[in-house]
Amino acid sequence: MTSTKIVLICICLIAAAGLTSCNLNKNSRSTSESTSSPVSVDSTAPGVEKVKPAPGTGNVQGLVLYNSKPAENIEVKLCETFNQYFGGCGGKTYTARTDKEGEYVIANVEPKVYQGLLAKVFDTDSSVFATTGIAGISSAKYEVAADKTLFITPTHLFKGDLKLLDPKAGAKVSAQNLALKWEPYPDAAYYKLSIYADDATVTSPYIGERVDDTSFDIDKPLAKGTYRWQVTAYNSADKKLSESSRDIKFTITDGP
Repeated sequence: MTSTKIVLICICLIAAAGLTSCNLNKNSRSTSESTSSPVSVDSTAPGVEKVKPAPGTGNVQGLVLYNSKPAENIEVKLCETFNQYFGGCGGKTYTARTDKEGEYVIANVEPKVYQGLLAKVFDTDSSVFATTGIAGISSAKYEVAADKTLFITPTHLFKGDLKLLDPKAGAKVSAQNLALKWEPYPDAAYYKLSIYADDATVTSPYIGERVDDTSFDIDKPLAKGTYRWQVTAYNSADKKLSESSRDIKFTITDGP
């Protein structure tokens, strides 16, 4: 297995499936990528066949987008076996790249059920894949039939390069007049902010908080302790563009 980075990012491909992005630092996989994040969505869709499969084989056809626009020259890999936590992409694999319209055709595939379909995030070590079930516990399955084309719903790539500015990792801060700040992201229409307490008994009042600016003033009490915070950028069509690192923590020194 080649190390794979999968950024936890969510996107969707198959029925009741979710998209995930991977990064080796987050979840390991078996493609040369590393970053994964799950999202739920319907993954198969009707489509117009671009090319017929060779007799006795099947094709897998789909579309890859970023910022709601076609993403060209993206590597897409179909995996016979796939585990988003251990082992990554394995067994027999097939690879294709998207054209100028963002479309790809993985041609002449041996008919069987495949456990993973990964789209690489440009020239990074990250890729996204579809998952199913609650919280994206399982990767989506793809049943390729002889002499047929399996159409996949559009895959929306997202990156993991949004920069958090303040508080920085490891910062010790007061709960009084606390403001969180991050860099503006290109084409972002709005952001979602989440703060997670290390202490499982503490409920954070900020999960998926929509923010239309690049700073946020904490106006609800945060208990004394350590917190992890993350920001995600979305475009005007509500498609995820990027997310920040998932491991930036700060400590409240004087909360209730």
